[in-house]
Amino acid sequence: MKIQKAAEDYLEAMLMMKEKHGYIRSVDIAGQLGVTKPSVSYATKRLRENGYITMDADGLITLTDKGMAIAASIYERHKLLTQLLEKMGVSPETAREDACKIEHDLSQETFDAIRRCSGITIE
Repeated sequence: MKIQKAAEDYLEAMLMMKEKHGYIRSVDIAGQLGVTKPSVSYATKRLRENGYITMDADGLITLTDKGMAIAASIYERHKLLTQLLEKMGVSPETAREDACKIEHDLSQETFDAIRRCSGITIE
């Protein structure tokens, strides 16, 4: 299940919006990711075409099972890596930023080892 980093970022942001607001709107994604609405329109079109999301007549976005699987995986990595970096003494803001950089490129084997050795549990 390998997709581009940008698509992973969009799916993760969508999951975060769903958890925070209970719904997903393009305007919220643009704000979360710091991108323009046209960029979000292009990305959501591609994500729809690839079966990761659906969009209703009101423009509300829903993650498909396929999209949710990717979003949940990336978001779990983000949360665990953020907590690990903070545990190591990194400031929360820097930990979040660095976790974003690391989460996409880390192999599953290395992530699993970090999860086992860190003692951090993500719910």
